[in-house]
Amino acid sequence: MKKKKIIGVGSPVVDTIALVKDDFLENVAGEKGGMLLVEAPELDALLSDLPSENTRAPGGSAGNTLFALARMGMPAAILGKLGNCPMAQFYLEQFERHGGHVSSFKHGTIPNGHCLSLVTPDGERTMRTHLGAAMTLTPQEISAADFEAYDFAHLEGYLLFNEALMRTVLEAAQSAGCTISLDLASFEVVEAAKALLPEILDQYIDIVFANEEEAAAFTGIENDYEMMAQALHQHCDVAAVKLGARGSLIAQQKTIHSIEPVRAQTVIDTTAAGDLWAAGFLYGWLEGHPAPECAHFGSLLGAAVVQQQGSVLPDAVWTELLQAINP
Repeated sequence: MKKKKIIGVGSPVVDTIALVKDDFLENVAGEKGGMLLVEAPELDALLSDLPSENTRAPGGSAGNTLFALARMGMPAAILGKLGNCPMAQFYLEQFERHGGHVSSFKHGTIPNGHCLSLVTPDGERTMRTHLGAAMTLTPQEISAADFEAYDFAHLEGYLLFNEALMRTVLEAAQSAGCTISLDLASFEVVEAAKALLPEILDQYIDIVFANEEEAAAFTGIENDYEMMAQALHQHCDVAAVKLGARGSLIAQQKTIHSIEPVRAQTVIDTTAAGDLWAAGFLYGWLEGHPAPECAHFGSLLGAAVVQQQGSVLPDAVWTELLQAINP
């Protein structure tokens, strides 16, 4: 059977991942555990203050998901704007090396986007991002032609910060006949786009991914995760609520499925855990598995990545994962 093709839409930023103590965050504006956009000078100042060695990896929410899908053998591409610097070349080369198709990238005239992920001893990550060239992607550069070769489009919630671009992407993907998923990305995104989200979910989104904080921010419901899943499901065909060590809930066809967690032996870094969960789910979905089984695949990938620093899994871990998913 011919494999379905998937394109991710988002900001192809490079991640710098740094292990820091909790007191480092005392001088970082914003809440612990979230993502805020910053200007280049603020990001540069944070980078200069880092107390230890750090790791560099290709990132971005949709990017992390599509890198994983490419590594799993799915025909995968990313639609986003790269910069004109060595960091952009690094991103492009890494995606191609992992099996991704690179023809959908747009190319800008300023440096690439960059995200600093500050990881505290509890494994929580706090992100500060300068979008760089990714921020210069315009609606005029997007058309249905970008999606016509693909069956599925996966969108990162950070696109909601640019309503005009998000609407153009959604219209183009839908007119090309793509099934569309949206990862809500962070509670800050949900709070900023709360007035816009219901309409977008109703009109365009087939599958929505949310963690418990994002689901609570959207629904206004506290601690009742089944009600959160039901509320999200009212807007689209499938709603996935990720609950970390408590597993996940899948709402589909007015039924709530509770998925047991896959336990991580040690949590080192939660960077990209939700993105890799989405990759596992989408891999199963594109291969025709039932939604609860897709969620189990998501849990396998999510549990694997939190035991690593950063979003890139070693080849040996991928071998074990693929054997578990395709015994």
